[in-house]
Amino acid sequence: MAKHEETPVPCYSSLEAVYGDGSQLEEAKLRFDHLKSKFLQVFGHPPDVFARSPGRVNLIGEHIDYEGYSVLPMAIRQDTIIAIRKNNAEKVLRIANVNDKYTQCDYPADPNQAIDLKNHRWGHYFICGYKGYYEFAKSKGVNVGEPVGLDVIVDGTVPTGSGLSSSAAFVCSATIAIMAAFDVNFPKKEIAQLTCECERHIGTQSGGMDQAISVMAKTGFAELIDFNPIQATDVQLPAGGTFVLAHSLAESQKAVTAATNYNNRVVECRLASIVLGIKLGMKQQDAISNVKTLSDVEGLCVSFANSHGSSDPVIAVKEFLKEKPYTAEEIEEITGESLRSIFKNSPSSLDVLKAAEHYKLHQRAAHVYSEAKRVHAFKDTVSSDLSDEDKLKKLGELMNESHYSCSVLYECSCPELEELVKICRDSDALGARLTGAGWGGCAVALVKEPIVPQFILNLKEKFYQSRIDKGVISKNDLGLYVFASKPSSGAAIFRF
Repeated sequence: MAKHEETPVPCYSSLEAVYGDGSQLEEAKLRFDHLKSKFLQVFGHPPDVFARSPGRVNLIGEHIDYEGYSVLPMAIRQDTIIAIRKNNAEKVLRIANVNDKYTQCDYPADPNQAIDLKNHRWGHYFICGYKGYYEFAKSKGVNVGEPVGLDVIVDGTVPTGSGLSSSAAFVCSATIAIMAAFDVNFPKKEIAQLTCECERHIGTQSGGMDQAISVMAKTGFAELIDFNPIQATDVQLPAGGTFVLAHSLAESQKAVTAATNYNNRVVECRLASIVLGIKLGMKQQDAISNVKTLSDVEGLCVSFANSHGSSDPVIAVKEFLKEKPYTAEEIEEITGESLRSIFKNSPSSLDVLKAAEHYKLHQRAAHVYSEAKRVHAFKDTVSSDLSDEDKLKKLGELMNESHYSCSVLYECSCPELEELVKICRDSDALGARLTGAGWGGCAVALVKEPIVPQFILNLKEKFYQSRIDKGVISKNDLGLYVFASKPSSGAAIFRF
């Protein structure tokens, strides 16, 4: 039997396969009907095919995927659905949205067009998928013929800026919809890899977790996602626990703040790995050319730790990287090369250098190495002989440790997230942590099933009520901002 990640994206003729039965199915039927009628209204003909891809919550393993380490997310029920049809009459990509807040975006049907990053439009995410599909098909020797027009309508329920990966859900569903419109399908792991590269067209140096889980998720399982090559291992969570997601209402604008937040950390990690490589005996030029991520020098760090009776790479971090922030000049003295020259091939990294005043190498490396260990401790706990009760307790502790590391060492939290995580713990969560890139977005809490309704009520009273009173959100929308979720299914194509 082919491995899960080597099978193509499944194609269904009914919604039950993805949305199950009950209220979730009813809700999905209404959405698809609405999408169909909107498509007719906007374009004057029905769509040919639909694609969907879910958002995700990362349970543990934050900011380590781009350093080459495994992560442990699960898909959530919120998703992005795209209706699409080829339009041979006009060479235009017309991208509309069910939500009138997003005005229609039109682009030429040209896979080589550049994306104008200075003028951020929501339709750019579709163009990421469009460009990626053509690049990929060409590399596979698929004859794609002359570009044709596409009519597209998007409907997303993943809250934007929430750290639940609305952008990856959009890029994945766009890419899969385009493939479906052209009657091609590829193995899930290839689509996961492709969509990760697609999102780089919009300027975020994504690590690939979001796309991998969105494409490869299975109902009822979280997934341990490994990279290079991408593969997914099912992780069955212990009975008796549920994850509750709660939005801090601080929007995390990953693409907009990349130079000071997300991409800044990518650069700090690269510099930390180069400096560690040099301090652990590599020639300067070899380290600069060959060391891209902290996982590249983990072996050297572990060898050093072994000589001190340990296997923990953080021992080397403590020894060779000072806790005080480094200036650019200090790092250049160690590397023997200017930072601009080290990053000359990466425009987004050069933007980071312009904005950065200093670099915290010790803290970033210590977070990455310790967080990578927590991911495996999480998976080992799930498959251990402990009782479900004890498993849940241990998973909660790992989540709490992860939050501390994200907050203190990686500094990707914010005051709203700190407040929310504290309220979660005070309301009897077994563990709670920020999830996603941070700097806003969501917290995820592990909660015993019987207390979920009361837990959500506590969050409403202690966190959301004051924000409802101030008019930040409306009471009717509360269900969008705080909800329980079991692991949901991954990407799918629908032909009705």
